[in-house]
Amino acid sequence: MKSITRSLSVLSLIAGLAVSVALASDQGPHMSARFQGPKANTGTVTHLYENGKSILRVSADFKAPDTPAPTWRVIDSKGNIYTLEAFKIKGGEKRQVNVPSYIPDIAKVQVYCAFAEVLLGETSFSAPVR
Repeated sequence: MKSITRSLSVLSLIAGLAVSVALASDQGPHMSARFQGPKANTGTVTHLYENGKSILRVSADFKAPDTPAPTWRVIDSKGNIYTLEAFKIKGGEKRQVNVPSYIPDIAKVQVYCAFAEVLLGETSFSAPVR
């Protein structure tokens, strides 16, 4: 009986390590398709981890729309929408944003005008990123 318990413990440990390795290898970076939309239609967004934080960063060729309040917005794989921070800040643009830990995954990234409440552009990843 002890040998069976030990064998199961060893198998559990091996399975746990395999899952950890799979999650670590899935930590990016992940690049989206190009933005598509009436105002935000250039560049891509990259999801990566830096110092344990989930980050979204737009590419160098991305141009923030010239609208009153272009804002980062993400949609998870279940369709939940999360409005994050504004692209334009005093003194420049916010070209990257930290993704809060309560967001389970990211299927799409949107540029949303919070003032006019209209979608300016959108992109997606080939599969939801965590």
